[in-house]
Amino acid sequence: MSAENWWERHVLPYLIDQACGIRPVARQREKVVPQARGQVLEIGIGTGLNIPFYDKTKVTRIVGVDPALRMHRLADKRIAKAGLNVELIGLSAEKLPVADASFDTVVCTYTLCTIPDPAAALAEMRRVLKPGGKLLFSEHGRAPDEGVARWQTRLQPYWSKIAGGCMLDRDVPLLLKDAGFDAATQSRYLPGPRFVSYHYWGEASAA
Repeated sequence: MSAENWWERHVLPYLIDQACGIRPVARQREKVVPQARGQVLEIGIGTGLNIPFYDKTKVTRIVGVDPALRMHRLADKRIAKAGLNVELIGLSAEKLPVADASFDTVVCTYTLCTIPDPAAALAEMRRVLKPGGKLLFSEHGRAPDEGVARWQTRLQPYWSKIAGGCMLDRDVPLLLKDAGFDAATQSRYLPGPRFVSYHYWGEASAA
């Protein structure tokens, strides 16, 4: 096993779990995840950090999609503790193996930054939502301040190598608009380094 593969298999999942579980990010999850209802598709379920925030009185089933099956070991523990009905699928989000209009809610948190083709993934999310369904999202992305945005661009080649392909400067509102979503988006800096702390969150429906 190469050093890179060893890092991605044995170290990176736990570092991501710690970084994405810090208190400011957990508060962001708490703003959007409890709104999920009915049949739920979670994109990039990863280590299951959203699981504690689902409202069991509103959710009937959760399908969690993530290509990194090695991270599901941590997710299994959180699912068992929460007592939710969750099915895990080890696939990327660009081509979802589910029928059109089959979910009431899609949840996508801290995932668009690492999906290789976010436009294709968002198109799939729109496809699988039922009429009147909602996409709930919370993501970091391109900062509105040009000085910060320039640093995001400079740091990107190095950051992605140590952070599992994470992209610092994706324009989340534009991605949603281009995918045919009408989004109610809030945004601000969270505590932390400014190059990685500008966040967008809210809900979106098919335009």
